[in-house]
Amino acid sequence: MHIVLIGTAFPLRGGIAHYLALLYKNLKNKGHRVSVLSFKRQYPKLFFPGKTQKDEGKELIPLSSTPLLDSLNPFTWIQAFFWIKKIRPQLLIFKYWMPFFAPCYAVIAFLCRSFLKVKTLYILDNIIPHEQRRGDMILSKIGLRFIDFFIAQSKSVLKDLIQFRPEAVFKEIPHPLYEIFPASLPKKKARNLLGISDSRVILYFGYIREYKGLKYLIKAMPIILRSLKVKLLVCGEFYEGREDTLSLINELQLKDQVKVYDTFIPNEEVGYYFSASDLVVLPYISATQSGIVQIAYHYEKPVVVTSVGGLPEVVKDGRCGYVVAPRNPKTLAQSVIKFYRENKEVEFIKKIKIEKKKYSWNRMTEAIEEFMINSVTNQEGN
Repeated sequence: MHIVLIGTAFPLRGGIAHYLALLYKNLKNKGHRVSVLSFKRQYPKLFFPGKTQKDEGKELIPLSSTPLLDSLNPFTWIQAFFWIKKIRPQLLIFKYWMPFFAPCYAVIAFLCRSFLKVKTLYILDNIIPHEQRRGDMILSKIGLRFIDFFIAQSKSVLKDLIQFRPEAVFKEIPHPLYEIFPASLPKKKARNLLGISDSRVILYFGYIREYKGLKYLIKAMPIILRSLKVKLLVCGEFYEGREDTLSLINELQLKDQVKVYDTFIPNEEVGYYFSASDLVVLPYISATQSGIVQIAYHYEKPVVVTSVGGLPEVVKDGRCGYVVAPRNPKTLAQSVIKFYRENKEVEFIKKIKIEKKKYSWNRMTEAIEEFMINSVTNQEGN
């Protein structure tokens, strides 16, 4: 089967690009012909809070993409249609994560479905964004309209899908592991590389926005430190709240206990931070799922998450980590203290090795193939 993947691809950066590369690799390994249609401009500079949209690290899975799309230029959406018409695929797979891209995706899906009879599929990270803006609901409705099949990666996303498309043909498949990153290092070696001598290290990883709740983890640190000596690594570029966060660290006198890496971590260095850590903490206020959990599981690291969105579906409380209430520094602190006092690391790692088998890419590619097989069967039956 010839498949076109539509989304963000290297040299653009971020989890979506990593996901697309892994999907490309795994579909190719199943014998499919795969083409990639990417963006030459993903976000206007005015709308992008980071330092750069380009990935300055190494490309970990080489793929050949066509960077044709501009999110704000409809002429490139029409060009994309003619590019797709020329290569004649059987299936378009869109990686959908926010309503901003709904007009672009809707135009391409409508044209290809109407005039080329190409099947369309969305892999849904989010439908309703964490930080809603005026018009998001209308854009979401438009973006979902011309799609034949859907893969929802959590129950919360599935619930949103049914709200917009009650008749949707869907499968619920969890977010596979981010196996793209280099293998883990011995903990001591990773800490030496980072210049860390502390015996207990916890990790916050990913870009920093209000909905990710980093301030609640920082507020939990004084409570933790009354019981244990722990180092917190904060690794990720600030998209907002930088000065407030640094002021909070200073106000709580945590400068020696909280190490901030205010940068996008290069692909080849991601493993240093996870390998150096005992525990990953994600204090989100809002979420559907988080790719950071899938990176943590790749490195077999226990995780503390909050009870929002689909996070409790992936992190089983007391099995692979802990699930705590959001916006609550005390419960965050108690989970970290419990992890160390009860020596849970070895036990949790054993269970993560079992649990992460659920998040295979084979499960995702089989779901994609089943949609097409069932579609052909239905057509023959008619």
